[in-house]
Amino acid sequence: MTFEIPSDLNPALVGLAWLRGRWEGSGYCEWPGQPTIQFAQQIDFAENGGDYLHYLAQAFEVDEQGRPTSPLFMETGFWRPLADGTVDVVMCSPDGYAEAWYGKLKPGRLDLVTDAVVRTPDAKVAYTAGRRLYGTVEGKLMYSFDRATETEPLRPFVWATLQRA
Repeated sequence: MTFEIPSDLNPALVGLAWLRGRWEGSGYCEWPGQPTIQFAQQIDFAENGGDYLHYLAQAFEVDEQGRPTSPLFMETGFWRPLADGTVDVVMCSPDGYAEAWYGKLKPGRLDLVTDAVVRTPDAKVAYTAGRRLYGTVEGKLMYSFDRATETEPLRPFVWATLQRA
């Protein structure tokens, strides 16, 4: 994948530079006992000169023509690369979750696992742990999110393919 690293980018972010910008595409959400849902998604990775990226992801259910019809999920957070080649990520969702993730950064790929999942008493799901993989394939951002709950072991939950907008 070819992209330019801006000369004013914080040097700590060079390893995550491939994520910067807006990504748009579609994906699927699947969970036992629920119908598979196709969604449209937009993910923004932005920087402001600090040693972190701001992350904002929004997904919408779509109709038969692929047009967004209603919000499905949203999350925001901060991605902070460390000198040892790992990345710390904190995220939160209006569904009542806050997560701390960590993982190993490789060129064009990031594998993350949860260190902690905190949820409010009325969180939508008793979510307990997760694993995510982000990577670029032929210029597209692909990701998967496996989730565990109090009643289900770690299993595929969400996956999507996005293009740079």
